[in-house]
Amino acid sequence: MFDIVYLLEMTGIVAFAISGMLVARAKNMDPVGVFTIGFITAMGGGTLRDLILDNHPVYWIQHQELPMLILVLAIVFSYWQRAGRLPTSKIVLPDAIGLGVFSILGAQLALDLGHSWFIASLLGVMTGTFGGALRDTLCNEVPSIFRKDQIYASISFAGCWVYFLCQWLLENEALALTIGLLFIVIVRMAAVRFDIRLQRDPTQG
Repeated sequence: MFDIVYLLEMTGIVAFAISGMLVARAKNMDPVGVFTIGFITAMGGGTLRDLILDNHPVYWIQHQELPMLILVLAIVFSYWQRAGRLPTSKIVLPDAIGLGVFSILGAQLALDLGHSWFIASLLGVMTGTFGGALRDTLCNEVPSIFRKDQIYASISFAGCWVYFLCQWLLENEALALTIGLLFIVIVRMAAVRFDIRLQRDPTQG
């Protein structure tokens, strides 16, 4: 199980870091800015989770290879000319993957520490959304979690409950993790593709 969780952590960190770096390049930031935005996007949610749960040292301090990997990615994105021409719409897939991975793993850690499903789901949402919210705020954008034209945090919340139910019904942790993750990624991508919202502006047709 450790290997699966670590692989998922790596996947989520790379996905979120790339989403942050794409936005940073679109904002014409220098290499320091690209690294900073990528790092905060990838590590912000997990750091908040660990601080709330009093889980020390925080994850990226325990695993120094992860910030080193983000640094390498930042150098590549800073000096790879094509990256600067990629539209910000390209962040949707890596952002969805990061949202799914960190939501489920955040909820899993809370369960492992003895918290209820409800508290674990809230911590999963915090883990999955906080890094992206910091990214958008620092890049002078309204965070996705607060936009009326986005379904974001609610997908994370629902995905955590899909994970809990699968874990309870199937009694297979790896399968439950996979189903919860895929649910969040697929629903998030479908929501963007088909413009699915929780609430629409009544002034719009």
